[in-house]
Amino acid sequence: MKIALLTKYGDLAASTRQRFEQYRPFLEEIGFELVPLPLLDNSYLQQLYETGHKPRGRIAACYVGRLRWLLSKPDVDLIWLHCELFPYLPGLVEKLSIWPGKPIVFDFDDAIFHNYDLHPRRQLRAFLGRKLYTTIGAAEMAFCGNNYLAEYARPLCTGTKIVPTVVDTEIFYPSPREQPEDCPLRVGWIGTPSTWNDYLRKKLPMLKEVAASVSGQIAVMGAHKNAEAHPLLDLVQWSEAGEVPFLQALDIGIMPLTDTPWARGKCGYKLIQYMACGLPVVASPVGVNRDIVEHGVNGFLAESDDDWRTAIETLLRDPDLRRRMGVAGRLKVEQNFSLHTWGPRVASMLKDTVRRNASA
Repeated sequence: MKIALLTKYGDLAASTRQRFEQYRPFLEEIGFELVPLPLLDNSYLQQLYETGHKPRGRIAACYVGRLRWLLSKPDVDLIWLHCELFPYLPGLVEKLSIWPGKPIVFDFDDAIFHNYDLHPRRQLRAFLGRKLYTTIGAAEMAFCGNNYLAEYARPLCTGTKIVPTVVDTEIFYPSPREQPEDCPLRVGWIGTPSTWNDYLRKKLPMLKEVAASVSGQIAVMGAHKNAEAHPLLDLVQWSEAGEVPFLQALDIGIMPLTDTPWARGKCGYKLIQYMACGLPVVASPVGVNRDIVEHGVNGFLAESDDDWRTAIETLLRDPDLRRRMGVAGRLKVEQNFSLHTWGPRVASMLKDTVRRNASA
């Protein structure tokens, strides 16, 4: 049995690794062969991160390549589609998802529909505001990263399921070693250049003040190239191999957000990474963050800058509290956001979808 992974990006993108590739062992164990077919490959994404440039000619060629694959009547048993077939093309084109005549599982972990229904240009809202209705409506199942996304999908797809973004708790785990006493306490953030600009950069003045008050440090992995050097700011380039060691060397993990429709669709993956590594967290009370963070148990929810300052200072000054919250967070991830729990579930749902289609 073959599953075509129609992801938006190659496996350099976190969403591709987290929501597709990490399920590979569970799917291969029950007889599936995974066929990766990203719309835009890793070299495109690398160029985008480094330059911010989106080469239109290259994107057009990628669209043509996906179109040819769809029209070729491919030899697969299931299409596992990430987000949409062709970004910014109309719903009529999205109907090509049914051309191969295979069952479709639609998967999304961001409120991508707001790219269209809340677009600042009225003409684009009118033309594309409902484009995902076509794709989701054609799917036998929709995997939604949180309830905000599921509420959008449910009226369109009766097979809507909430499948959170999860981690392998055998890879993401607390550091087995205590930090040296002379090591500065580290408040950390991990993300992408776009989320750095959207959410973290505006918090830096406050974070630097807090770090200075306790001789601490702000550690960042994945900042935008516009990030300015500062004595209290440790900027680390993202790499898959460096991700876990970076997290294990932190004392607190943070996830600031602004309360927007787009942010409400986020799946809290940063928080799950931090907590899997035994870190207490501080997060904005937006969207799924409210469900992941149990205020006062595994971290703090902070709205105003004063809330953020108080929460971080409290944690930095109390090692026992950091330890207790870290233990509570790790337990929550093991119970609710572990790949070893969700891997068999996802594999079973995909296999059942293929069986239903074969017997229809």
